[in-house]
Amino acid sequence: MKLNHFDNARQFYERVKSYLLQHEAEHNLMLGISDSLIRFPERFTDQPYLVAVQEDETLLTAALRTPPHKLVLSRSVNPQALNAIAQDLYWRQEQVPGVIGPVVEAKTFAEAWQAVTGQSYRQGMAHRIYQLKTVQPIPKARGYFRVATLCDRELLISWHKAFAKEARIDDIEQDAEDVIDRCLIQGTLYLWENNVPVSMANCAASTPHGSCINLVYTPPDYRKKGYASSCVASLSQTLLNQGSKSCFLFADLANPTSNHIYQTIGYHPACDVNDYWFY
Repeated sequence: MKLNHFDNARQFYERVKSYLLQHEAEHNLMLGISDSLIRFPERFTDQPYLVAVQEDETLLTAALRTPPHKLVLSRSVNPQALNAIAQDLYWRQEQVPGVIGPVVEAKTFAEAWQAVTGQSYRQGMAHRIYQLKTVQPIPKARGYFRVATLCDRELLISWHKAFAKEARIDDIEQDAEDVIDRCLIQGTLYLWENNVPVSMANCAASTPHGSCINLVYTPPDYRKKGYASSCVASLSQTLLNQGSKSCFLFADLANPTSNHIYQTIGYHPACDVNDYWFY
């Protein structure tokens, strides 16, 4: 068993891409981050941790981390590969706040990290990854779909903060202003508007055959009116029209409303992933 480090994101991506694409929905986070590392290196101030574990020429698992965030794991065909990653991170004195990955792999790594470091762990959010290939017809909410603009900036920053708090996202990648400014510059953030903006959704990243949606948020006063459904459905159709074969998104399993909304639109469960915090 050999653990290979990569200083170059493109080289890492080329090594692991075919393996990850065997289960593209399950690996959309790792594929999306890898794509961003290649296309937008200026977003990342610290050197990422990029590792592939293989036996002979067979890839056993892959892992990446963009400090200060959690380690992201792929599927693994050998639990010992996860132990090797835990030991490697410990020897490198990496400060790892947690891990996110497929249910079995995330738990196996958390146990390995505890064994190596003596740190305890607790489960964070239980996620379900959904995949959509065709948008299903749904009743259209009042209003219309549009791209967010700089005029929406202050409102969207407040929404982002509320979203992060409600979703219990403690390791948000940058502050709200940075995230919203980046989305506005790139033109990836969309709104549903009914006289005023009432819901948002963002195209977060790309995979070889798909697009990843995040930041789906509707303020409490505007909920149960179909705004989020119409916003996500419209964004999904827009991305399909632009050439994506699939759309992917994460849902909190503790939120039955969002899970129902996504399935009504045409999203189908692909797999479950868990995250863990170390302390």
